[in-house]
Amino acid sequence: MPPTFPTFPTFPASPTAASSPDLFSASLPTPDAVVAALRAAGCVFAEDEAALILTAARSAAELTALVDRRVTGLPLELVLGWAVFRGLRVAVAPGVFVPRRRTEFLVTEALAHAPHANVVVDLCCGSGAVGAALAAALEHPEVHAVDVDPAAVRCARGNLADAGGRVYAGDLFDALPDALRGRVDILAANVPYVPTDEVALLPAEARDHEPLVALDGGTDGLDVLRRVAAGAPGWLAPGGCLLVETSERQASDAVDAFTRAGLTTRLAVCEELYAHVVIGVRD
Repeated sequence: MPPTFPTFPTFPASPTAASSPDLFSASLPTPDAVVAALRAAGCVFAEDEAALILTAARSAAELTALVDRRVTGLPLELVLGWAVFRGLRVAVAPGVFVPRRRTEFLVTEALAHAPHANVVVDLCCGSGAVGAALAAALEHPEVHAVDVDPAAVRCARGNLADAGGRVYAGDLFDALPDALRGRVDILAANVPYVPTDEVALLPAEARDHEPLVALDGGTDGLDVLRRVAAGAPGWLAPGGCLLVETSERQASDAVDAFTRAGLTTRLAVCEELYAHVVIGVRD
């Protein structure tokens, strides 16, 4: 999964924010006080953040608590308890990977290839945002999702409940029911792809608040991607597609992994979102 800031919108807090956790608590919970506290903590878009937090708070005490959490560096999405992904409000929880806006491009590419998909699988699902977005855009698809992290599984089950999605705890394809073999039209896998040695260089919002298993992709960042590519042909329906997000630097090696797995492969790039998605199709 990608090493970028959360994206509704991106509001990085400064490294010094933790030095003033009581900045807001001593003030009256007015809109101006909220903006001032967030701005002093280094939040770039303090006014926008304040509007969201003020709307979320149900009391002065809760407002104080929400602002205090944000100024100490907690990602805005975890403060609010939700993120926006392709227009959907997706619940997020502590210890669960926060969906990034760049990953919306993966969903766009999946729908372009398989606009009438009947069976969708969201591997490394995290909050289940990709599966939820695909379910919302397709005509009553059968949705399955998998994550190895129990916190992510709980979160995804809530987000996919309305779509009737089934969420499994386990390691990639091992968690899926055998009945899905050869039937999957869209296999979306937002795998971890940060090289192990670079995890420590990630922004604090990801490094300190998201699970390592959702970030660390092994020595070159492609360990999980290679496993997914190798296993995908046995699960895809004829004409079904595998889509995995990666980085520009890793894209060539990722394409090679898909090709070696026997998939007809191409790379899709969105310059606006700085998103790179490898797409492999089972012939």
